[in-house]
Amino acid sequence: MQRETLGSRLGFILISAGCAIGIGNVWRFPYLCGQYGGGAFVLVYLFFLAILGLPAMCMEFAVGRAARKSPIRMYQEIEPEGTKWHIHGLFCMAGNYILMMFYTTVAGWMLQYFFQEASGKFEGLDADGVANVFSEGLLNPALQVGFMAVVVVLGFFVNMRGLQSGLERVTKVMMTLLIVIMAVLAINSLFLPGAAEGIRYLLVPDFARMRQQGVWNVVVAAMNQAFFTLSIGIGSMAIFGSYINREQSLLGESVNIVLLDTLVAISSGLIIIPACFAYGVESTAGPGLIFITLPNIFNHMPLGRLWGSLFFVFMTFAAFSTVLAVFENIMAMCMDLFGWNRTKTGLINIVALFILSLPCSLGFNVLSFIQPKGEGSTFLDLEDYIVSNFLLPLGALVFVLFCTRKSGWGWENFKSESDEGEGLKIQDWMRPYITWVLPILIIFVFIMGLV
Repeated sequence: MQRETLGSRLGFILISAGCAIGIGNVWRFPYLCGQYGGGAFVLVYLFFLAILGLPAMCMEFAVGRAARKSPIRMYQEIEPEGTKWHIHGLFCMAGNYILMMFYTTVAGWMLQYFFQEASGKFEGLDADGVANVFSEGLLNPALQVGFMAVVVVLGFFVNMRGLQSGLERVTKVMMTLLIVIMAVLAINSLFLPGAAEGIRYLLVPDFARMRQQGVWNVVVAAMNQAFFTLSIGIGSMAIFGSYINREQSLLGESVNIVLLDTLVAISSGLIIIPACFAYGVESTAGPGLIFITLPNIFNHMPLGRLWGSLFFVFMTFAAFSTVLAVFENIMAMCMDLFGWNRTKTGLINIVALFILSLPCSLGFNVLSFIQPKGEGSTFLDLEDYIVSNFLLPLGALVFVLFCTRKSGWGWENFKSESDEGEGLKIQDWMRPYITWVLPILIIFVFIMGLV
């Protein structure tokens, strides 16, 4: 059976960026910027994005493009005979499933909030009333499971239509709309009364605030964000490397994707932080910012129902772009492993992922008595911990070692694959850094995650 390929370079860039652009980007990056010195944090973040995230992403793309297989089979194509690198393929498959076991529920929250915002559910509610909508929603098993099921069915249905006519076509439309909506929301936020103070807080370097928080804390936070924002380590990027031609060099394409990911992160800050300053509310981190603080702001804003609905469309697209990309990875691995066609693979995975996602959806209500990480924790906390603290950093380490060690694929093979095509090339002076320093940085990220 002939392997499918993406129809365009733009499709590859938008799908890969869509996979990297997640809801963590939107609610975590603005908070970190504000807390750790605005533009000072951005500078440190960009530095680590260049020296940590960028080369690791390039390696994952290179392994995928060279092998022309999904992560479950790619190592067997290019690893030296008798080696065991392919064991990592099983962890890639597990990682994609575990990621979607909780991400489908969180993506469902975005869809749920869009409908609630558009229908005017928050109008007339005070801060406590808005908070109650969120907490009551979590306690409603039918609501949680229902929206999760919509995400699972819709996501696999798109991918069942084919790589070009399903995933690529839908992602192009969705990512284009995401960028347009993001620009409209950011411009509106910039013209709110008092927004200028929020912009300064977010983007102007404040080294005094940086020192106050502790320079070391800022460095660690920036390094973590730079690493985790790109979703490297479980083959989510390798699969799209396997679908592209060799007309463009992989370092250049990785730069484009990193820039788009960063643009969305900074723009989300420009949407959220000035609005928080304009209405005098705390820009706290995490789900509370998205589901409690912002609906309160939209309630007090002229045309707030419109802006709130647009914001949750933006959030839904950010979440769903990741869902589609990871679903494609899951489907490609199943097709490579079992020889199924797309339709059969999609139908089986709709059932499988619905069942696997139930513990997270029910973990806030029916199964709330199970607290796997201690008092107050849920299945979401456990699943997120496994992916973020183990599978992503250790998986990225495997990719780096595989691409730089003689016992693996080796530096020359990696460089040759990465450099094929037009664009930025891997330089020989990078070799000592990528071979020895980069693995140490990734091990540091892993250890700090555990600590």
